[in-house]
Amino acid sequence: QVQLVESGGGLVQAGGSLRLSCAASGSILSINAMGWYRQAPGKQRELVATITSDGNTNYADSVKGRFTISRDNAKNTEYLQMNSLKPEDTAVYYCNAGVWYKGEGIRYSEAWGQGTLVTVSS
Repeated sequence: QVQLVESGGGLVQAGGSLRLSCAASGSILSINAMGWYRQAPGKQRELVATITSDGNTNYADSVKGRFTISRDNAKNTEYLQMNSLKPEDTAVYYCNAGVWYKGEGIRYSEAWGQGTLVTVSS
């Protein structure tokens, strides 16, 4: 089994910053791509950013230049640094990771965190 645990959400004023963290735990062998998604009230979940195992990144147009995704492979952890936050960034943020782990043999899972709420006030 693999678990992703997020932290770092909260309430911030427009223009402020937050840093989200997502730590993977379990009998992990390796992690492929990792990513952050978000879901605002009444809207579908959308991609925010992804990072490959060798550090290549991809961002939604709406967050380019403001958000930075990173990862620490030694800690099985990914981060999302969010700067210049806007009210429209308000959402529940979910982390995601493609994880190879040791279960009954070698298994693969697209794991999701439980979500952390980010609220940006105007």
